[in-house]
Amino acid sequence: MSSSSGSNAAGKSGRAPLASAPRPGAAAKPGPATSAKSGTADRTAPRPVKSAPAPAKSGRPAASTKGLVRPAPRPRVRRARLVVSKVDTWSVLKLAFLLSVALGIITVVASVVLWIVLDLTGMFDGINELLGMLGGAGGALNVKDFLSLGQIAIFATIVSVVNVILLTALSVLAALLYNIAAALVGGVGLTLTDD
Repeated sequence: MSSSSGSNAAGKSGRAPLASAPRPGAAAKPGPATSAKSGTADRTAPRPVKSAPAPAKSGRPAASTKGLVRPAPRPRVRRARLVVSKVDTWSVLKLAFLLSVALGIITVVASVVLWIVLDLTGMFDGINELLGMLGGAGGALNVKDFLSLGQIAIFATIVSVVNVILLTALSVLAALLYNIAAALVGGVGLTLTDD
């Protein structure tokens, strides 16, 4: 009797029992009060997502926000200043040799074509008549005897070979002189830019 009266007195006084089981239908809601009581933050509970504030509706048209958009920046022109401080003599030798060989071939072909054109136009006959008039009746000469096609081709080939040797040697000498001058006073400056 005394124990039942003691429990009734505790219930009437408003004190809560020490441990109470959760009701099966109600889910526990995590909140700041429960995490503050326990002393640890509830990291597993999802935090509410803050939605972006809705834009305020105003009477201005949508075109008024056009000035807020920045235009795309114009691409800057890149510049690079370079100095040719040294020239490789071996590369100059190869390039000069190939260019001089090409120039020699052009010389031989051009001389042969020129001789053929002069022969077809009758220029050699006109030169023979002019020399005959200047030298008298007994001084008849034939220019083709001295300037035949074979002789012209041989002469042009010899000139081309000499040009190949001279141009190659002069190009290498010019490269060496440039390297010496660039070591003393600096090389040729170049400024490279984008189109």
